[in-house]
Amino acid sequence: PRARAVAAAGGAAAAGGSVSAVVLSGGVGKRMGAGMPKQYLPLNGTPMALYSLRLFAGMPEVGEIVVVCDPSYRDLFEGEGAGGKPLKFALPGAERQDSTYNGLEQVSEGMALAAIHDSARPLADAEDVRRCFADALEHGAAVLGVQSKATVKQVDQDSLMVERTLERATLWEVQTPQVVRPELLRRGFEHVRENGLEVTDDVSIIEALGEPVKVTKGSYENLKLTTPEDILIAEKILAGEGADAMAKAKAGAAN
Repeated sequence: PRARAVAAAGGAAAAGGSVSAVVLSGGVGKRMGAGMPKQYLPLNGTPMALYSLRLFAGMPEVGEIVVVCDPSYRDLFEGEGAGGKPLKFALPGAERQDSTYNGLEQVSEGMALAAIHDSARPLADAEDVRRCFADALEHGAAVLGVQSKATVKQVDQDSLMVERTLERATLWEVQTPQVVRPELLRRGFEHVRENGLEVTDDVSIIEALGEPVKVTKGSYENLKLTTPEDILIAEKILAGEGADAMAKAKAGAAN
């Protein structure tokens, strides 16, 4: 029988095989300007989406992997394999929340956590992910994130006049994986459907329920790759030139 993960004071680690990783790989990637979805473009010669598959395949806490993708790309994942773990598939939906729901439908009964991850983030760190698992066990839901380094202003949508400057110390940019107890996420989807809500990320569903969400401190290198420049930065990070690449990226964003 699958080991059960139990949250304890201080954040217990997830038990072996207790997490279902749901890899979202159904986006079209229009901003990349390529002839295929961005998550299948090569990163150092390997299709980007396979980095996420390999990450979860190598984590003992993960008991199964669900890939949400167009059926025409299934052979890519099947050819790679999941390190002996069950590999399942689900169809992408019209919106992100639809894809997440389809993936959640494939999560096996008894899993302690569902970890929803965007395959356009190939640089997630396993130790950061483990801490996110532990936080989700303790609080019900957790998401990797980093403090915002930008100054963010609230602006009137019509006049574009600044209304106020938001306190940067309280602003965090969330990443993936976003990790939730499956039963809580299912209850959240019921609430979203009943109230006709649209959400842009998975833990927003939990927020809509009024339930707590913990932010687990992650890494600025866990980039979402959406432009050709992002791929160049990711390749430098993989080559061990992360600090220089991130400095150049921040300089470009400031200009």
